[in-house]
Amino acid sequence: MKPAPEQPAADRQAPKATEQRKSVAVLPGDGVGPEVVSAALDTVDRLGLPLDLRFGEIGWECWRQEGDPVPERTWKLLEETDTCLLGAITSKPLREAEAELSPELRGIGRTFVSPVIQLRQRLGLYANIRPVTDLDHGRFDFTVIRENTEGLYAGYDVHGLDEALWNTVRDHPNAEASGPEGTSVTLRLQTRFGIDRLLRFGFAYAEANGHRRLTVVDKPNVLRHSGHHLRERLESISREYPGVETEILNVDAVALWMVRRPERFGVVVAENMFGDILSDLGAGVMGGLGLAPSGNIGDHGSYFEPVHGSAPGMAGQDRANPMAMLLTVAQMLDHLGLAVPGEDLRAAVRAVARARTTVTYDLGGSAGTRRVAEAVARELPDPRGESATRPAGGERAATAPVPMEVVDRLAVLDTASVSDALDSLGITGVLPGITARVPGARTAGLAYTVAYRPLDTADGRFRNAANYLDEVPAGSFVVVDNGGSTSCTNWGSLLTSVARSRGVRGTALHGSARDIAEIRTAGYPLFSTGATMVSGKNRVELAATGGEITVGDVTVRPGDVVVADDNGVLVVPAERAAEVAERAERVERTESAIADAVGTGLRLDEARRRFGYAKPWEGPRERSADA
Repeated sequence: MKPAPEQPAADRQAPKATEQRKSVAVLPGDGVGPEVVSAALDTVDRLGLPLDLRFGEIGWECWRQEGDPVPERTWKLLEETDTCLLGAITSKPLREAEAELSPELRGIGRTFVSPVIQLRQRLGLYANIRPVTDLDHGRFDFTVIRENTEGLYAGYDVHGLDEALWNTVRDHPNAEASGPEGTSVTLRLQTRFGIDRLLRFGFAYAEANGHRRLTVVDKPNVLRHSGHHLRERLESISREYPGVETEILNVDAVALWMVRRPERFGVVVAENMFGDILSDLGAGVMGGLGLAPSGNIGDHGSYFEPVHGSAPGMAGQDRANPMAMLLTVAQMLDHLGLAVPGEDLRAAVRAVARARTTVTYDLGGSAGTRRVAEAVARELPDPRGESATRPAGGERAATAPVPMEVVDRLAVLDTASVSDALDSLGITGVLPGITARVPGARTAGLAYTVAYRPLDTADGRFRNAANYLDEVPAGSFVVVDNGGSTSCTNWGSLLTSVARSRGVRGTALHGSARDIAEIRTAGYPLFSTGATMVSGKNRVELAATGGEITVGDVTVRPGDVVVADDNGVLVVPAERAAEVAERAERVERTESAIADAVGTGLRLDEARRRFGYAKPWEGPRERSADA
């Protein structure tokens, strides 16, 4: 077998001289692995990272030609490098694996063992890290941490039972009817050592990534003894991490809520098989395996791979989605202490995924692997710190999604309090000229941006200008920019009905609405520049969704938090949402303290001075009478 050429790092990247270099074993593997690895590394070149990339071999061709999918030279390479980037590996059942060996290797006792299992066991990689992020709208951002070394996948899977195993199961009526030769047993291994290190890893990961909840997944109502053991270890170890709340949920309930309310999760920890299933479900929730990265971490080793598999039938067709590999590289960079370029890479992937103009078939597009990777590269900053596509003084850097718990905190606050909090940070957030059309409405949601443009022709054709609503996720707040025009409408009772059924939290129109009476009857939170009966069907067409829009002096990005009530509509930048919520809550506590003091007979000016009305976002810290 012809060895893969080792490419000098200098040919791929130009690191900054002051940074400590890291070495990476790159194992492209087989199937689509080499394609996505090559495309991703060409993209990452733009970041100018201090990486030495050393290429090696692994996978199906190694098995076929040498009878070992992980040859000794690859193990040596892994020992000499800081981490490993793995493309994809084909695995086949035992019979097919034996049949594809070179003739001289057949029948001599060669046994195919999955390379990923070998890597995890030999390198002690006990934690499989699977981030699950809403790249489009930022509604959720959680991580499944799967135990890699024990559970039902520990390897204790037997068909035809010896005396010890038969004595364990012989009383089961099905086993009694089948006999030891017709019975199979798989043991779920769970050890205190394995549980403890996984839980501590999960808690540490939660703290490092700002998650306040750790969910342990099991089936304790059925697997009572092992479930009780797991609960005892969780209760013991959780005392070391008082800042992280914990829960144990049934695996079937977690599967349901992962689909219905993924935003409720922070860190999800699961034994091997449960974690395997839930992490793939998480990939589906975020849009498919073409977007799903992973890392495998141990005390003394690591490797990172996309989870989409080798897809050998697709190899060489330039169809595979490279985004999972690009996000995997970002995860690897975090692990190597290069978190800033890792986030730059994630932000670039998010920008391309949201735009939907250059995506592969699995995301509804027609672009190839290389073209998508090149689109991501154009979104990256170059080593001089300048973006390839961002205009000077233009859009803000992409940020992590806002947790829905922060959105819900903002939803119960008066916009006056939120406005005070924004003012204290020097942020202008009021959307000018947009007023409430439904009295008493109060809401908040994640901005889903829509831009319209006038029709260039007078052909009178219907343009389906509102069909974007089919794609708006629950928890969103639709912000529509029609240039403030009141000559036609962009919203009515039909869209209100659809929005309510999809869990949309409100709509703000820099333009006009109609059917106001019906919308008020429905109680839907609607805000607009104007109201008119004139349709927009033949007057405007959809320009774009998911891009920045500007109303007055305020720029709205997808994923910002929109807060609205009778006072009007505010936009809270995503990167400041938690801080704004905290400050606004202090404002309301300060004003409540002042009102209570006045109610007991204190003069208003004295109450304001005493409780710090000059800076209410600092909270009601009572001053002494002499202060």
